[in-house]
Amino acid sequence: MKKIITILLVSVLLVACKAEEKQSNRDGYLISGDAPGVYNGIRVYLEAPGERGKSINIDTAIVMNEKFTFDGKVANPQLLNLIVNSVKGKIPIILENKDIAIQIDKDNLINSKISGTKANDDLNAYSSKLSSLVTQIKALRNKIDATTDNQEKSKLSLEYNNLNKQYVNLPVTYIEENKGSLYALVLLDNLQKARNADLDNVASLYNTLDESIKNTSLGIKISTNIEKLKKQKELTRATEIGKKAPVFTAPTPEGEQLSLKDAMGKVTIIDFWASWCGPCRRENPNVVKIYNKYHSKGLEIIGVSLDGTTRQKNPKDAWIKAIAKDKLTWNHVSNLNYFNDQVAKAYNIRSIPATFILDENGTIIAKNLRGAELEAKIAELLN
Repeated sequence: MKKIITILLVSVLLVACKAEEKQSNRDGYLISGDAPGVYNGIRVYLEAPGERGKSINIDTAIVMNEKFTFDGKVANPQLLNLIVNSVKGKIPIILENKDIAIQIDKDNLINSKISGTKANDDLNAYSSKLSSLVTQIKALRNKIDATTDNQEKSKLSLEYNNLNKQYVNLPVTYIEENKGSLYALVLLDNLQKARNADLDNVASLYNTLDESIKNTSLGIKISTNIEKLKKQKELTRATEIGKKAPVFTAPTPEGEQLSLKDAMGKVTIIDFWASWCGPCRRENPNVVKIYNKYHSKGLEIIGVSLDGTTRQKNPKDAWIKAIAKDKLTWNHVSNLNYFNDQVAKAYNIRSIPATFILDENGTIIAKNLRGAELEAKIAELLN
């Protein structure tokens, strides 16, 4: 009997060890949710930020017996929202390839508890600080509105402005004070994605992080993206009004090499377009009219085509046919390499149509004018 019990105990231990080994070898994430009081069949969503401020659901789970699970794998840690149908609010969560536990509050999701990873513990602490600042700011605003004492109002306004400053600077402050936190890296990722991001400041903050954080897949991705955005910014600066236009040489439809210098006139329009670009083709009659009217006065145009998409069977043929059909009788060049065209890259072209107007010295004096605005500018320069 003792021998049987011993064998059973060993078997249990072996199973437990194997379960623990399986757990430790997990290369993806497992979210285990407890949802007391939430009915069977209720859906739970993981929501990610999408383009133009719209959110997208990246995964769905269903509550059964007051529990739900998500499992999968992510390339990099990311900040998501967890949403439960019929439950008020949403709760932020850092999804990384680890085990995460969530205790749902069915009355208000924001009061739910997330545990299992340091990054989510840090997120909870940050959210509490943020919530505290918001509460203080609202209370001060009410006090300011309620008081009639100008001296007191002035004093409260100073406190109010100080709290607002803390609120705005909280992401930067947190990163500076938590250099070894994965959540600090998530905040930094959000900062570098912001419109008009201060890339120099983002890069400086990144450089202060612990090496262990910078060497994560997300850290490497952010570093690469910062350098990419810096290069784009440099290219944008290089094509600002008042700067010398980047010089280039590219093939003509006849296969000869034509340089910008050889195509310039008293005023030159560099016109980025493509045969497949609807807005470009609709603008072409206006450009033809302007060229025919002002060419004798010194206007030159060099069209740079971004034909060469993978969908085109014969991009050169499409390019040449569009030139003939639209009666574009000026100079044309193209490497037939879509937006990877070296000329397009030099001018940081990310959408077309795009135009640059140069004076006789090759200085950019206007850009991205179309229709009546383009004609008015050429008339101003050549009449």
